[in-house]
Amino acid sequence: MAYDDALWNNVSARYACAWDTGRAAVLQQPVKTLTYLARAVARVAEDHQISLEVTGSNANSAKLFSNAQVSSNTSNFQVAYPLNSLTAPTYNAVYNAIRGTFPAVAANYGKPIAFRWRCIACGPREYKTDTKTIRVTLAAEGPLWQGWDYRAGGSYAKSEASSVLGSGYYYRGTLNNGAYDPAAPTAPGASGAGLAGLLNSGILNPFTLNQTDAALAALAAVSAEGATLYGGRYEVKQIDYSIAGPLFTLPGGKAQLAAGVDFRSETYSFNGSAAAAASAPVIFLAAFDNVNALRRRNRQVKAAYAELLLPAFEGFELTAAARIDDYGDFGTSTNPKLSVRYRPWEPLMFRGSFSTGFRVPTFNQIFNGITDSPYAGRDLADPVRCPGGIPNTTNPSCTAVQPNIWTGGNPDLRPETAKMFGAGVVLQPAPKFSLSLDYWAINVDDTIQLLTERELIDNAALFPDRFIRNPAGELAIIDRRWINAGARRTQGLELTARGGVDGFGGSFLAGIDGTYLLKKREKLTENAPYGPSLIGVFSFAGDLGLKWKHNAFISYSNEAVTIALTQLYRDGYRNQALPGIAAGTVTRPDFNEYVKPYVTYNLAVSFLNLGNSATRLTLGVKNLFDVDPPFAITYDSNTGSGGAWEPRVADPRGRAFTVQADVKF
Repeated sequence: MAYDDALWNNVSARYACAWDTGRAAVLQQPVKTLTYLARAVARVAEDHQISLEVTGSNANSAKLFSNAQVSSNTSNFQVAYPLNSLTAPTYNAVYNAIRGTFPAVAANYGKPIAFRWRCIACGPREYKTDTKTIRVTLAAEGPLWQGWDYRAGGSYAKSEASSVLGSGYYYRGTLNNGAYDPAAPTAPGASGAGLAGLLNSGILNPFTLNQTDAALAALAAVSAEGATLYGGRYEVKQIDYSIAGPLFTLPGGKAQLAAGVDFRSETYSFNGSAAAAASAPVIFLAAFDNVNALRRRNRQVKAAYAELLLPAFEGFELTAAARIDDYGDFGTSTNPKLSVRYRPWEPLMFRGSFSTGFRVPTFNQIFNGITDSPYAGRDLADPVRCPGGIPNTTNPSCTAVQPNIWTGGNPDLRPETAKMFGAGVVLQPAPKFSLSLDYWAINVDDTIQLLTERELIDNAALFPDRFIRNPAGELAIIDRRWINAGARRTQGLELTARGGVDGFGGSFLAGIDGTYLLKKREKLTENAPYGPSLIGVFSFAGDLGLKWKHNAFISYSNEAVTIALTQLYRDGYRNQALPGIAAGTVTRPDFNEYVKPYVTYNLAVSFLNLGNSATRLTLGVKNLFDVDPPFAITYDSNTGSGGAWEPRVADPRGRAFTVQADVKF
């Protein structure tokens, strides 16, 4: 369809076209999984027992992407539609259509026609991945002395994955300088190797959806299906020991102590692909990850912890805990936790807690190499010279630029830290009735983030080192690698309610679990001010800050059947405004400033004791009324999630039916 250059505030793209990648997205990726579990327990010396457990899984999945977009560039993929005996009818029709709008091109007759093309004949791009996991645990537990117990264990876990190319991938056929690659396959009749040879010969026709049988056969001849992408392995070896028992007596009961130590060794490796080696022919658009190949990396973690329960007096309990973690590559972190529970009256309880925590970067976030990708769009200006980074042809400082984008690991990352607080009240006036309300606050500092291009552009003054320039002072690179960026402050209320009555030979139960967001604000650097509230507004990164969301249910059950109806509610929020609307230069009659709330219902019926007491059959309907997600503007070149629904809130798959059988023997 025609590209809406006014909506995107990109006048230079007036004659461009648009293709809806969201319609090509695969909503349900195919996957087959086999899981297994075995456990054996032996009793030793009467009160001690030793257990051995083995769990694992084998999974085969296929991840599908939209068909490849093909367009010429002046460096490594110089393709255009030629004029020859094979192409003359199509060439002349296209040339005459262009000349009718741009008469000045009449002198160019006979020259190849440049194009941008979505290769429908290529089929969807596909990765096929096999993943194997296994975990073996050996544990022993039993009494030590009066009232004290121990538990000791050791485990080994491993996860391995490998990926190969499926459909939709083809050898490019050119070297980095644009010349044909002699190592790439050449289809019969083509003037050069790979996909480039097919296009420059006119065998593939970008101006039609219907390719000839010869073109399809030639396309198959340069297919890269089956080429290995990459693989990786993650291993964990762990041993732990803990003891627990009473210490002394207080007015409210016996003080209890639990303490333990554990040690684990983590190993990670990532294999690149021989198909992406320097001497191998390039596969067009394949996400080879050789830049992230890692030899075995090892991290050792030692930890010790203790937890003390003090029933100071009747109805009042104080729990104090602390944990020390020693990471070989990040140093030591000590994190305490303090919690209280007070029940002055049997139906009423007050509770509260305070704790600290931390999270270290993953191996990938630290060690991944730099992936250097060209920015393909024409919707970006230098944000230092043109605040906001939106191109404007009337302003020389706001000309469109196409820098390279760096992504990858950052060896200078630090752990992120957090402080958490919570306080609440619980009412239980009767056995089947309860109500709780809790306030919580989470403060996170040095957050480990992968900032979007838009976040960097909008805050260019805060991250000058992320905009790298060439000797002429022009923007050459935007560095989007992982970063410790600022802080996040989040506060909210958690509501839980349950109520039930007996009747009609069974029991009715209703309940709700809801979250009301009070605060969500972020800042991108330590010294920057906190930004505006993120509650109820669209954002590209993280979770959307919905003001209210809940899961509610009502159920009936007796000895033979259980029926449950569940409601899922997600509050609405302010929609994203595309550049033209945001700049106030254009309006669209169907633009919804606010995304509507998303409400769906699920129904499940379980039949119990079928044939014997250990059999259950459950029939279910998800999204009972087949509700479509509310329209939301979510697409951008960074996420590519589609422009009609918000994947962090809604599910576009509609009504679905489920069957589950449980048999114990």
